[in-house]
Amino acid sequence: QVQLVESGGGLVQPGGSLRLSCAPSGSPLDLYAIGWARQAPGKEREPVSLINNADGRTYYVDSVKGRFTISRDYRKNTVYLQMNDLKPEDTAVYYCAADLRVPDGIEEILIFKSWGQGTQVTVSS
Repeated sequence: QVQLVESGGGLVQPGGSLRLSCAPSGSPLDLYAIGWARQAPGKEREPVSLINNADGRTYYVDSVKGRFTISRDYRKNTVYLQMNDLKPEDTAVYYCAADLRVPDGIEEILIFKSWGQGTQVTVSS
């Protein structure tokens, strides 16, 4: 397992943008598949996006395609989730997750071994 340091999140109006950050503490970024899952009140945790460690392939859940972008910055050893055109239904606690496995699909993030503490994203007018 690896400790994940998360930042970002907050309150934004519909149509606004936020950026989440996640860094594996003390470990090189390229070892891990890293991404985010989210959990809204009363709902199950669902995958949002991830980037794999083999070839940098990115995955997105259908509801965020075209609005969210995941990327890696090796100099900062950090993964980012840029979230644009946010909608009220994006409101949730967002959790960063990482694993040494090479995922075949976005659903695999739900069984990743390492998880961050979570950050609240609220989209409301």
